[in-house]
Amino acid sequence: MSQGSEASRVSRRDILCTCGAAMFSSLLAGAPGSIKSARAAALNTPVPEVDRLAVRVVTDSYHLAIAPNMKVGEVEVVRFGMPPAGKSLLEEFGLAMHLESKRGDETRNVLLDFGFTPEALNNNIAMLGISPRSVDALILSHGHYDHFGGLVGFLKQNRGKLRANLPLYVGGEETFCTREWTAGKVEDFGYLDRNALLGAGVKIVFAPNPSVVADHAFTAGTIPTTSFEKVLAPTRMTVGVKDGIGCYPDKLPAEKQTAKVVPDDFQHELATCFSVKNRGLVVITSCSHRGVVNSVKRAVEVSGIDKVHAVMGGFHLAPHKVDYVRETVAALKEINPDVVIPMHCTGETFIEVMQKEMPDKFVRSYAGSLYIFGT
Repeated sequence: MSQGSEASRVSRRDILCTCGAAMFSSLLAGAPGSIKSARAAALNTPVPEVDRLAVRVVTDSYHLAIAPNMKVGEVEVVRFGMPPAGKSLLEEFGLAMHLESKRGDETRNVLLDFGFTPEALNNNIAMLGISPRSVDALILSHGHYDHFGGLVGFLKQNRGKLRANLPLYVGGEETFCTREWTAGKVEDFGYLDRNALLGAGVKIVFAPNPSVVADHAFTAGTIPTTSFEKVLAPTRMTVGVKDGIGCYPDKLPAEKQTAKVVPDDFQHELATCFSVKNRGLVVITSCSHRGVVNSVKRAVEVSGIDKVHAVMGGFHLAPHKVDYVRETVAALKEINPDVVIPMHCTGETFIEVMQKEMPDKFVRSYAGSLYIFGT
């Protein structure tokens, strides 16, 4: 596996999204071919606030064409519905989302994760009417193939359509380590091709600290493990670079620099967050390897906002026993978000418990679904 706005708006977006001079420091030299990356500026509070956020599920494991539209509390849920004859949204074990936020007359568009294959990603982006030309930034939650597998193919298909120096936010150098799947039979789990990204004109932005993305969103940075949640390691990473592929040891955390192979602990995993006016935080966990509760608590900590409007994404509970899942639901009940929208790797056990314990806050998600937060 391998892989026309006002001048003032352009200026600010160029600074914030393309890691311009004053906002980003320490261009990091890579190797071969003089690869360069940037490091995101640390987040300053208060975090950005948006008037409206629309989250579209581009790729996920399920699509139900006859699922009804609905409103859950203040959240509008719009389903994609029945596709035209001869066409279909493609489902796969992967996750990709499109995030459109508005503040006043500003609109920002971000792609978060890229599913398992470019075929599914490119097909679904086209069917959902998402314009690659509108994309202001990319975010990759972590270095697992089911979240980055479609990225390089998306960049190749849209060469010439994407903005120059399009920033790709990642949580750390571990994103680029080659990986093996170890839950069961040991298998190659691929790598993210850094050279292909840079060859496509993408600027890689390392964001281990909480950081603003595209002027509207923010990432939570490294997520501490402070709750009961256990970090599972279904993959292991090979440390080092060969033929330009892999991760640079000196860019890893100190305890991993001298290792050859290390289990994933997902120190580089990012949660993507928005503060929606008069609603609170929307926390998009993507896969929650560090724990969905830990992810939400980290978002609250770095933003200083206690009110959680929505928790959504993969919660990585499918491997866990029912007692652990119940404990997770109990912790979410204590946090008391307005809605909980599980996806991807969450598992049916969580959905069953959630429907029983928090039925008025649960939303079943499908590929193509659109969730609208705010006015």
